[in-house]
Amino acid sequence: MRSQVHLECTIRSAIEFSGVGLHSGAPVSMRLVPAPAGSGIVFRRTDLDNFEITATGRNVAKVSYATSLMRGSVLISTTEHLLSALIGYGVDNVIVEINNLEVPILDGSALPYIRAFEETGLKQQRRRREYMRILKDVEVRDGAKFIGVYPGKGYQIDYMIDFPEPIGVEGFRGDLATGDYARLIAPARTFGFKEDEAMLRNMGLIRGVSDDSAIILSRKGVENGPLRFDDEFVRHKVLDLIGDLALAGRRIEGRVVAERAGHAMHTALVQRLLKDRSAWELAHVHDEVHEPETARASVSMQPVTV
Repeated sequence: MRSQVHLECTIRSAIEFSGVGLHSGAPVSMRLVPAPAGSGIVFRRTDLDNFEITATGRNVAKVSYATSLMRGSVLISTTEHLLSALIGYGVDNVIVEINNLEVPILDGSALPYIRAFEETGLKQQRRRREYMRILKDVEVRDGAKFIGVYPGKGYQIDYMIDFPEPIGVEGFRGDLATGDYARLIAPARTFGFKEDEAMLRNMGLIRGVSDDSAIILSRKGVENGPLRFDDEFVRHKVLDLIGDLALAGRRIEGRVVAERAGHAMHTALVQRLLKDRSAWELAHVHDEVHEPETARASVSMQPVTV
C-alpha cells in the first residue's frame, strides 16, 4: 500500500463558451484559460480592460436568485454553475475571460462544462492541493432555513429541500470525494415556477430564460420535461451549494448539512468560515492506493427518502 498525494490541476487548453445571461438576457462570450499553480479561479472582464475578480468569499456581492462577485464597481453575476463544475471536476486554477457581467446560463446545469473538461483534459501541476479541513461545527440559521458544516472525511453533503407542489420535499446525500459529480450532480438543471415569471421579470430577472435553459414548473407539473432525474430539483440545489462553497477558496474536507437553504445561506456559511480561522485548517489529502488490484471502498451519492 502506498500514498498518493492530490496535486493541483488546470485545464490542458483554452475552452470557449457563448450564450446569454439567465437574468440579464445579455449575450456573452466566455473563455477558460489554463492558469499557473496556486492562482485559483480568477474572472477577467475583457470588456473592462481585463479587470480581475478572484472567486473568493471576500468578493461576494448581492446574493438572491444567483451568486454575484464584485470588486470595486465591477460585477460578475451568476457564477455558481461554473464554480460548481470546476470544483466538482477538480480544476483548481483557471482564468475565466468574460466580455459581459453575467456567466452564460447554457442549459441551466453544469453538464456543458463537464463535457468540455472531459474533451480537453486536465493537466496536473507541481503543487499539492490544499483543502479546508473542518475542525469544529459552524452553523447558520434563519427561521426554518439551516446550513452547517462539521468535521468529517471526504466532502459529504446532505441536502433537503421543501418547495410547493409539484416538487414537495426531496433529500439527497453523497460524498463529492467519490468522483460521482459528473454523473449524478452536473446534469441537474435550474428550475422555476411559471406563476413567478411576471414578478421576477418586473424585478429585472430571468430575462434570458428559455425552455432550453431551465425546468419550467406549473402547479400541474413540469412543462418542458422529461426530467433528467426523478429528484433533479434537490440535485440542482447540491450543484449550487458546491459552487457557492467554492468561494471558500478551496474544496472542503468535512460534512455539510443544509435544509431549505439557498445562495444567501450558502454564502453566509462561507463568510462565517472565513471569519473564524479556528474552525478549519489547511491540509493536504492523501489517497491510500492498494496494490495491485484492491480499490478503496467509497459511498456513492444517493437520493434520500424523506
